[in-house]
Amino acid sequence: MEIREKRWTLKPQGNARQAELLAADLRISPVLANLLLQRGITNFEGAKKFFRPTLDELYDPFLMKDMDLAVVRIKQAVDRGEHIMIYGDYDVDGTTAVALVYSFIHSFYPNVDYYLPDRYKEGYGISTQGIDFAAEKGFSLIIALDCGIKSIDKVDYAKSKNIDFIICDHHRPGDQLPAAVAVLDPKRSDDTYPFNELSGCGIGFKLIQGYAAQNDIPFEKLHRYLDLVAISTAADIVPIVDENRILVHYGLHQLNTKPRHGVEAILKLNNLQRTEQPDKDGNFTLRYNLSVSDLVFSIGPRINAAGRIHDARHAVDLLISSNPAEALANSNRINEHNTERKSLDVKITQEAHTIIEEDPLFIRKKTTVLFSSDWHKGVIGIVASRLMERYYRPTIILTESNGLATGSARSVKDFDIYNAIESCSDLLEQFGGHMYAAGLTLKMENLSAFTQRFEEVVEKTIEERMLVQEVEIDADLRFSEINASFYNILKQFAPFGPGNMSPVFRTENVRDTGLSRVVGNNHLKLNLAEDENTRFGMDGIAFQMGQFYPFISRRIPFDVCYILEENNFNGKTNLQLNIKDIKVQ
Repeated sequence: MEIREKRWTLKPQGNARQAELLAADLRISPVLANLLLQRGITNFEGAKKFFRPTLDELYDPFLMKDMDLAVVRIKQAVDRGEHIMIYGDYDVDGTTAVALVYSFIHSFYPNVDYYLPDRYKEGYGISTQGIDFAAEKGFSLIIALDCGIKSIDKVDYAKSKNIDFIICDHHRPGDQLPAAVAVLDPKRSDDTYPFNELSGCGIGFKLIQGYAAQNDIPFEKLHRYLDLVAISTAADIVPIVDENRILVHYGLHQLNTKPRHGVEAILKLNNLQRTEQPDKDGNFTLRYNLSVSDLVFSIGPRINAAGRIHDARHAVDLLISSNPAEALANSNRINEHNTERKSLDVKITQEAHTIIEEDPLFIRKKTTVLFSSDWHKGVIGIVASRLMERYYRPTIILTESNGLATGSARSVKDFDIYNAIESCSDLLEQFGGHMYAAGLTLKMENLSAFTQRFEEVVEKTIEERMLVQEVEIDADLRFSEINASFYNILKQFAPFGPGNMSPVFRTENVRDTGLSRVVGNNHLKLNLAEDENTRFGMDGIAFQMGQFYPFISRRIPFDVCYILEENNFNGKTNLQLNIKDIKVQ
């Protein structure tokens, strides 16, 4: 099936005079100053906070509704010698949150353990089995992380067994909150916490920050947990702005300088090595050079694979490993899960492509909803993401589990798939999630009606522009403006992620110097110049764009949009363009 071409959108540009003044004040180029203006930074002080975030800027955890109640209940449990269960979802966000809160409490209190539900036997969220297990083992307090905001009946069931709940979640609540001792969720309608886009693990960090503040535990002792917050924030695709930017900035520092044994074992399996790098004082030390992308594509999937394929407890075991040997054994087990996950991913994605390509009506639909009872529940979320990226429409992939259809949903930019699913709630047994990602469960007999209703809802509410993939361009840039100084400042805009993506630049009327060629599996290795007489231009790589080569090789002008990156090859480092799209004139 032919894929529609992308649409290019130039972001609103800041006031030119204001950009000039800010550039002069900061001694940077007007292009970089304009990027700051786009991020709401208008003066020296704002730029200082952006480029040099500090942990002092984190919000007071007690601004979060019910934080005082949660801290008091945990202290009560510790003083009474109660058994505390740390309960979490089975994905990256949930397992990092469990590792964080469990490790913190276990550092001063022994009567604590953790529980992860089985994706296949118990499903998402708080389960009856988990509560029964807690009752059987004598737990009287459960701290639920990255789940529970809609578990009204489960929390009531736990109360009947004299078990209290503290809910730490970041998903959208329903009309009613669970009757827990405390419900920490900045998305509550009655919560005035200044930032509501924390990950589930981020909520867990605020909980231990609050407990530490009330119980004379120095904040410095919490630094060791920031690596887990960074991994969860990156992997859960929440905005890396405001408080998240601070947490990820310091979490990456922790990962690059002193990663926990479990994470370092993953890095070694990925052949990521420490290199000599200068510190802020100019001294060279051995450290990793991890970015948000490494967390999303290298670390996150391996942690996720445990819960997808086997047992999420394996992921927590890895993250709390106490020595390198234990971590290596746990990471090898996780890696085996990830290898199996990748194999299933490829197989199911290809089967889904076949179904779509053989459906003559698909071209007219505004949604992709596919079901197969044979598909593995643990990877349907990944498949949904892949299909959404290729066909670019709201996508739900479902399979059969415990006699029900269960699925994962992914959405295109600007379309709220949670709201669309909520419009079909009378056909569902359970659903939850965010604007761009959600999960749902329904009876098999409702599958056809849901598919039809979902298509109707989306068709009525989605705008046509949302069905064409957009490339947002931050600024126009000439190749002559690109140099080491420009890039060194650009790097300080990191950590990049939603809300602060790596800037995309556009350069118009470029030509091939004659050195461009097709490499690998349909990739373009480019050498481009703005002047047709330039012999050696800017290097670039355009993945999966080999189809443009016949045109480019004719050395006719065209436009490119790209991000700037460093390319390390054979011990040499140079700047290159990572091409996002090519537009022929």
